[in-house]
Amino acid sequence: MLIFAGLGNPGARYARNRHNIGFMAVETIARAHRASPWRARFQAEACEATIGSEKVILLKPQTYMNESGRAIGEAARFFKVAPEDVIVFHDELDLAPAKLRMKLGGGNAGHNGLRSTTAAIGNEYRRVRMGIGHPGLKELVHAYVLNDFGKAEQPWVEDLCIACADNATLLAAHDDAGFQNKVHLFMDARGHGAVKRLGEKIPE
Repeated sequence: MLIFAGLGNPGARYARNRHNIGFMAVETIARAHRASPWRARFQAEACEATIGSEKVILLKPQTYMNESGRAIGEAARFFKVAPEDVIVFHDELDLAPAKLRMKLGGGNAGHNGLRSTTAAIGNEYRRVRMGIGHPGLKELVHAYVLNDFGKAEQPWVEDLCIACADNATLLAAHDDAGFQNKVHLFMDARGHGAVKRLGEKIPE
C-alpha cells in the first residue's frame, strides 16, 4: 500500500492558489484512476484507488499547510505505511513553472508542509516537486503562493497534473526516474518546455 498526499489549504478560498498545486495533482490522479469518493478521514479528505498493481490512499490534509503532517502521519500509522511508500505532491518555488523533479528525503527549503510531514514520519519520504517559480524577493513569497494561478498559467498547471495522473503507475512501481522523465516528455510535447515570466531566470 502507498499514500499519495497532496499539500494545500482546505476550502474554496484557497482552491486555485499556487500553494495548492499538490491538492490539484491528487484530485486529477483520483479522477483518472477512478478512485472511491472522497470522505473525511485522518484529519483529511481521503479516497482509495488501485494504481498499477498497488492500492493507494490519496490524501488532502484538512489541517492547513503548516500542520499537514498530522494527517499524513495518522494515515501512515493506521496503514503501517513506511516513509518510502509515502509520496508527497507539493509546490516548489525553486523550480521554474511547469517543471517537475522527484526527490527522496533532503531538506525542506522553508516549506512548512514538508517540515510538518518530516516531523510526523521522518525525512525519507518521496517528494514530487511541482515548480511554480519564485517571485524574485523573499518578502513577496507569502502573497505569491497564496494567490491564484493566473489565466495564462492555467494550461501548464492542468497539463502538469494530467501528466502526473497519466504516469502515476510508475510512481506506484517506485520508478521515480521513469515518472520524472515521462512527465518531462509530456510537458515538452505540450509546449511547456520554457515556461517563465518576463525577466525571470529559470532555475533547473
